[in-house]
Amino acid sequence: TTSKMQNDETEAMLYEVFNSVGPVASIRVCRDSVTRRSLGYAYVNYHSASDAERALDTLNYSNVKGHPCRIMWSHRDPAMRRSAVGNIFVKNLDKSIDNKALYDTFSLFGNILSCKVAIDDKGQSRGYGFVHYETEEAAKTSIERVNGMQIGSKTVFVGPFIKKTERVSGKDEHFTNIYVKDFPASWTEEVLQSVFAKFGQVTSVAVMTDKKERPFGFVNFETSEDAHKAVSELNGKACDDMGVLDAEPEAKEGEEVKHLYAGGAQSKTESTREQN
Repeated sequence: TTSKMQNDETEAMLYEVFNSVGPVASIRVCRDSVTRRSLGYAYVNYHSASDAERALDTLNYSNVKGHPCRIMWSHRDPAMRRSAVGNIFVKNLDKSIDNKALYDTFSLFGNILSCKVAIDDKGQSRGYGFVHYETEEAAKTSIERVNGMQIGSKTVFVGPFIKKTERVSGKDEHFTNIYVKDFPASWTEEVLQSVFAKFGQVTSVAVMTDKKERPFGFVNFETSEDAHKAVSELNGKACDDMGVLDAEPEAKEGEEVKHLYAGGAQSKTESTREQN
């Protein structure tokens, strides 16, 4: 197993924690070659696979020196770690959902290689996260079982993770998920829902902010036809705090009229926004 931790743990300290589960064969804390300071992760080898599984089940996210220790299976093949196979994207997460809660929810469907909730500079959840399964089958099962479920106080969207390079390479003409931006900061998920619900059955809505505190969101429709209709009708429309306007308003002096952007969620625009 691999353990991610703070940068001041020693082999002896980790041995005490992990040997409580079963006999440990070896422990190696990875260190900087120059300073010899811990890089914040280590490898723990057990004599038996069953003890390793027990450690993963009982010690994952437990506190080591006051910090949660994240444990996952070690895979020496770097291609597997970098691969998007078995990787899913989870959005519209309740702010109370942390790494452990995300892991507990999705570990029901298969072995997890990594699991993380995106956080801002203040350590607060950004409302989305990623789960990387060992197999594509586990990922597909989790999408089927969890997408549209309520976790905490919010209904989550779960779908396959798509690499930025693949998102940029072309537009999916059969999208149901719409990326929305350039709307007033006062808009809530309820406002976004009311704007888009006129065009068909909406299955999920999420409003978030980027690193520059600019609002953006996602709206997922039941059908691709309804998603296309919403994009066609709403993209470029003027909007204010109450919603989308029927006609272009006269701009008041010193004020800028906002125009809604709505497009397929895997568009180049979304990828560019994520990189800024």
